[in-house]
Amino acid sequence: MISAVLITVSIGTMVFNWTAKGSAMNFGIDFTGGALILLRFDNEVSTSQVRDILVKHGLGKAVIQKTGKKDISIRTEPIEDETRVALISDLDKDLGGVELLEADVIGPVIGKELRTQAILALIIASVLMIIYITFRFEFKYAVSAICALYHDAIVTTGVIALLWRDVDTPFVAAILTILGYSINATIVIFDRIRENIKKAGAKKISFAEVANSGVSQTIARSVNTALTTLFMVLMLLLFGGITIRDFALVLLIGFVTGTYSSIFIAPSIVAVWKSWEIGRG
Repeated sequence: MISAVLITVSIGTMVFNWTAKGSAMNFGIDFTGGALILLRFDNEVSTSQVRDILVKHGLGKAVIQKTGKKDISIRTEPIEDETRVALISDLDKDLGGVELLEADVIGPVIGKELRTQAILALIIASVLMIIYITFRFEFKYAVSAICALYHDAIVTTGVIALLWRDVDTPFVAAILTILGYSINATIVIFDRIRENIKKAGAKKISFAEVANSGVSQTIARSVNTALTTLFMVLMLLLFGGITIRDFALVLLIGFVTGTYSSIFIAPSIVAVWKSWEIGRG
């Protein structure tokens, strides 16, 4: 029920964003194409002050965000170098000094290619994991593990959509990292379940009881591993700087959901599937 609520809220958030904001998520220029300019002002300025100057250069629709007390990010359509130089010059003159921290430009064609490659990477990773887990265990184990992974990806994506944080190539890297982390924890539990099946032998013990034993025997290991990882990711989030803050946030959310799904979802799906097979037999 918890998972159903989380998935429903996640999908609902993206649908709401789509209808209210025109996009399910806050896609960065990596996927949409455009220009990203990061600036640091000598004095604290407001986004409205920056927008007034952007309007003079025909960039009134730009997305302006404060990323620090004196830091501003500007995301807009692709602009020429001359326009960017003139814009920074006007900002420097009118707002009391500014430093250019970063300037990136990505065309819309490249953005579309990156989006396609990101989806392809997720599909290939899923197929390879299904093949590997089927070879090592059974097909039902593979399907259960993939369902748990998709749960992690959907919930993590939903939280990022709710917070309206930037979604770019580091987000994809974080999602793939989460899938790898989650499947590792799931495999450990599956291994213990398989060992318990061998130990049970001819004893009349249901698969659900065997699965419960496997989860109980590995839960301390799963939680301890998750906590040590979360401590490191939390430090990245707090002290790693703005450039990796969103990446660390995605990892933090994903590692929590990945630990949860490895313990509560993947083994449960296998147990229900096995019980269904026994009932049919």
